[in-house]
Amino acid sequence: MTQPSIPVVVTFSGHDPCGGAGIQADIETLASMGCHAAPVITAHTVQNTLDVISVTPADPTLLIQQARAIMEDMEAAAFKIGLLANTEITEAVHSLLVDYPGIPVVVDPVFASGGGKRLVDEGLLDAMRTLLLPLTTILTPNSFEARTLAAEADNLDACAHKLMDDGCEYVLITGTHENTPDVENRLYGNRRLMDTYRWERLPDPYHGSGCTLAAAIAGLLAQGGEVPALIEEAQAYTWETLKQGYRIGMGQYLPNRLFWAVEEEGAGQ
Repeated sequence: MTQPSIPVVVTFSGHDPCGGAGIQADIETLASMGCHAAPVITAHTVQNTLDVISVTPADPTLLIQQARAIMEDMEAAAFKIGLLANTEITEAVHSLLVDYPGIPVVVDPVFASGGGKRLVDEGLLDAMRTLLLPLTTILTPNSFEARTLAAEADNLDACAHKLMDDGCEYVLITGTHENTPDVENRLYGNRRLMDTYRWERLPDPYHGSGCTLAAAIAGLLAQGGEVPALIEEAQAYTWETLKQGYRIGMGQYLPNRLFWAVEEEGAGQ
């Protein structure tokens, strides 16, 4: 019996013990996209739905060993990169990407917690600019992260062009942090603004929305879709996870990344 081909996405991200963001977000999202997630943890965090309390970077040597063990056994169709806890972790991930060229890379820069705690320093920002951006297929910063990575740019369009100058093939800047009636997400590629997507702004704050969007993009990219179309599909999925999100703690809402399973179960009754 021939086994179906399931795309493998190797995801580098932090462990969030409340299950809202990080590795668990990636696994749930990639499963929803029909992919197999191969998770490599970049950091252990102490956090909940209210805020991040502390971040402890993983051992870079262990990270490399874990990723190489995966790559020697499975054929990865995409890489997804989330929280990078320090420069050493960034260098380790860079070394792996260099050794496996031709595999698309989705980078979700994580610079601050939902509660506002800063998670990066200038050394880490420099490492990302010089080591990761030149290898990035799709970068998914929110407007704050785009301005942080391209600090010399005077508007978001200029930020996107600077990030493409730094090596990103596509840049999707999300607008949840902007003061607009709807959320406006902008996709840049081929040295221009390719599309603007508008989504109803939901009333609640969410923990893990950026992870969900980037992982959905990586999962669809792993299946060989055209970038503009898969970007829109990933946004639609992410928006639905937020619309059907739930508040299980005392802080932010969590995306319901498995909403489709509940719908299917109900449809079969």
